Amino acid sequence: MASRGFVRALTVLRALPTVLHNRIAPAGGDTPRRILIAQLLLLGDTLMLAPLIAKLRARYPAAQIVLTCPPSFLPLFATRPWDVEALGFDLRDAAALPRLRASGPFDLAVVPADNRFSWLAAAAGARHIVAFAGDARWRKNLPVTEFRPLPVAPSAFGDFAATLVDGDPPPPYRVGDWPAPVAREFARPIEPYAVIHLGASSPHKLWPVERWREAIDYLQGQGLNVVLACGRGEEKLINEVDPAQRCPRYAGTLDLAQYWALLAKAQVLLCPDTGIAHLARLAGTPTVTLFGPGSPVLFGAGEFWRNMPYAGLWEPDIACRNQQAVFEKPLPWARQCWRTPAQCGNPKCIRAVSLDTVRVSLETLLANGRRAQP
Repeated sequence: MASRGFVRALTVLRALPTVLHNRIAPAGGDTPRRILIAQLLLLGDTLMLAPLIAKLRARYPAAQIVLTCPPSFLPLFATRPWDVEALGFDLRDAAALPRLRASGPFDLAVVPADNRFSWLAAAAGARHIVAFAGDARWRKNLPVTEFRPLPVAPSAFGDFAATLVDGDPPPPYRVGDWPAPVAREFARPIEPYAVIHLGASSPHKLWPVERWREAIDYLQGQGLNVVLACGRGEEKLINEVDPAQRCPRYAGTLDLAQYWALLAKAQVLLCPDTGIAHLARLAGTPTVTLFGPGSPVLFGAGEFWRNMPYAGLWEPDIACRNQQAVFEKPLPWARQCWRTPAQCGNPKCIRAVSLDTVRVSLETLLANGRRAQP
């Protein structure tokens, strides 16, 4: 494996001829035949690009659409939702850039998040690169040929990412629009069951242990077999919540396709604000998501997912949730907090989500129909 610095330097070197050419003769009016979505986001953010993919496919039905993503996400795209081709890109893999260049050149590239990925688009030979305005770091913006404004009104990331493409919003998601990937066999829990996913990308997103235990008791009282799950490296969370091993557990043992299969049969999912919540929406699983430093306005269901059974819970009146930016661009209506544990040792945002509120949401989802229908 190469170093990240080497691959980044190689990307800039390969991008420079395209950047210089686009400065002289910018393109953008013709119907694109090859389109690139240039991004290397985390799982949840990547899945939230579904409205953008759906809109691109509706507007350009004959185009080849390629999306870059971390290689571990590729199994989710094996069924080619909206006929998109996912291309794994690892910044430590020196062969990743030649593979991307071989799939181009592209007539259009869309950069839905951090503008630094415009260099990736230029390295792939994109003639027209569209991104959001507002990033103050001019070096990241150099390859961009068209800037679009961020939304003035509050909206979900997936919905406003789709505004990088002209035309009407895509129709709301229906189960089956993103076909389920084929999963390797694994030991499945006894039905009916509920899944509690405990892990998240930040310790500030983790609900207190005693509330997880009370949630387990509540769901078991509803006649459900409660399954505990987490990602690799998060196994200690399950041991803390269930030291007596009362519940079946998947402690970092499932890949993403298997996790989809687990969620597809679950009566409900309870989890922090993490990528698994977005995976559950693809499967149509009723989901209660707990938001601490993040925002259900930005990273909740939005318009595209409005028909999915879902509740995003938070306490909006947290004074220190006051950072107003998304992907390093100012967004005045955003209310987030990405302080580190060293900067905030007592995350009252996630502790403010009460067990009673969670119980009400679980009860409502379970009573209103346990599956989202195609």
